[in-house]
Amino acid sequence: MTYTTRDIQARLAALSYDPGPIDGLDGPKTKAAIAEALKARNVKRVEELFHASGLHRIILHWTAGADGLIELERQHYHLIIDRSGRTHAGALKPEANANCLDGRYAAHTRALNTGSVGVALDAMAGAIESPFDPGKYPITQVQVQALAETAADLCETYQIPVSPYSVLTHAEVQPTLGVKQRSKWDITWLPDMPEVGDPIDVGNRLRSLVTEAKL
Repeated sequence: MTYTTRDIQARLAALSYDPGPIDGLDGPKTKAAIAEALKARNVKRVEELFHASGLHRIILHWTAGADGLIELERQHYHLIIDRSGRTHAGALKPEANANCLDGRYAAHTRALNTGSVGVALDAMAGAIESPFDPGKYPITQVQVQALAETAADLCETYQIPVSPYSVLTHAEVQPTLGVKQRSKWDITWLPDMPEVGDPIDVGNRLRSLVTEAKL
């Protein structure tokens, strides 16, 4: 499995080694962090810092859909959670995104699909970011809890640390990993919030729920 420098930096950060900025540049701080991680974990190759599946990241979304899954949603996400909290499998298993070169993968995040599991809340059709309006199909609290439990299970299965570099919302991708997205604001609102919040703050809340679900 081949990993980009950005992937390696994010993995190091998720494992609590400091690679410097997540910028895709293989500088001295990144090299030092790699050396530290290899020594501390008693492995010889960078690839051994990752799960054997090649999956190392979970990206959380909402579908901007109404009630009822459609095939387009199933093609773009590995797992989809409806507004009653039920989790549905997408058309492809997460392992399809271990290597996207064959063209058969769930395309859920621009330029960051390889190695990324896509999990989505099926909700928010007609929602408006500003002035905020959740529309007729807002995400529900039971749905958020199911998202946390689903992400926790994935973290256990693929040995993914619960960190901003490895379990994050689509809205956090650009500010955290430096990969430009197209004005994505999922997930920046939760059912107990009066309006849209800061992506990192909302992401932290979701990660706290994921951590609790792992206990």
